Amino acid sequence: MSDIITCDVAIVGGGLAGGIIALALARSHPDARVVIVERGMSLGGNHIWSFFGPDVAHADRDLVIPLIAHVWQGYDVAFPARRRMLPVNYYSTTSEKLDAAVRAAIPAERILTDRKVVGVGPTGVALADGLRIEAGGVIDCRGNGDLSALDAGWQKFIGREFVLKRPHGAVRPTVMDATVEQIDGYRFVYTLPFADDRMFIEDTYYSDTPDIDRAALAARIETYALAKGWKPKSVVREEGGALPVIIGGDFDRYWASTGRDVAKAGMRAGLCQPTTGYSLPDAVRLASLIAASRDLSGGHLATLTHDHARAAWRARGFYRMLDAMLFRAAEPGERYRVLERFYGLDPKLIARFYSARSTLGDKARVLTGKPPVPIGRAVRAIMGKTA
Repeated sequence: MSDIITCDVAIVGGGLAGGIIALALARSHPDARVVIVERGMSLGGNHIWSFFGPDVAHADRDLVIPLIAHVWQGYDVAFPARRRMLPVNYYSTTSEKLDAAVRAAIPAERILTDRKVVGVGPTGVALADGLRIEAGGVIDCRGNGDLSALDAGWQKFIGREFVLKRPHGAVRPTVMDATVEQIDGYRFVYTLPFADDRMFIEDTYYSDTPDIDRAALAARIETYALAKGWKPKSVVREEGGALPVIIGGDFDRYWASTGRDVAKAGMRAGLCQPTTGYSLPDAVRLASLIAASRDLSGGHLATLTHDHARAAWRARGFYRMLDAMLFRAAEPGERYRVLERFYGLDPKLIARFYSARSTLGDKARVLTGKPPVPIGRAVRAIMGKTA
């Protein structure tokens, strides 16, 4: 007979979304028995997540404070015809910080790592080793659903954290350096100065395909570092991936692809900023919503997370339209012009854009003025996208 664990809430997937939900429930429902299941050996995998100060509501700040690994006052962007510092605080967290925070909040026996899940339902989880979890409610946070339900481009990247032979001299992040050669779509380099002699460098592409030539990107990162006068001593972290940049699609089919009646979070629920791919703000908002609920049953959690994700999808059509213009109207080597123009706008407008909270006035401002792509092609791209 299989072993059985009982709990109030089972979180399947110990990445960013699942980890933040666990933290929120531990704070708001201290007596609830929360179990978190993760396929990897630790929570969070191998990632760095970043966000801007305005992305997180004041009421939710206490939730993210334990996760903050680095904070900078302002950030830079650079394009062929524009360089700018934006006076908005920028924060980063790491997998290690997430793992430590969740382990401090959830009893060790309720954190199941190195476990393969073979079945998920609204109130139960089956593991490959025969263990079964019977829960009041289950939340599936394991990553993408069926991406064939979406129309998307790709944001793909390789990032490396270096220990340098001498201090780099940078005082804040460069969120986009698009002065580099434009290859395979819109290319930019992203840098985070973690310490005087530590620098994270990520080579990123808004590309039509998810294919990554890891060796080529690693070589470009090394070339970029040396061009800046940063001489690497060793590599302490490497991460990479390909994130969908959502242009359109069928939300209902995407949701149903991983079970209609199971609660979901993160990309399992289609929750991210459609253009930038930033996921921490959505993770915090949904975790806060779940934590505020008195009903943690499987049926209620499924309805709660579905309705929240569906509302977010409906509200973000503007960003998907811009994605259509970026991928379908701009030539790959000219896509940087769209971002170059955007970063000339008001810093508060830019901050609201990253938070996926653009006002009607913001949207009008983004779309007015001299367009960086041909009008006819932009109209065809917008008309051709799927809602």
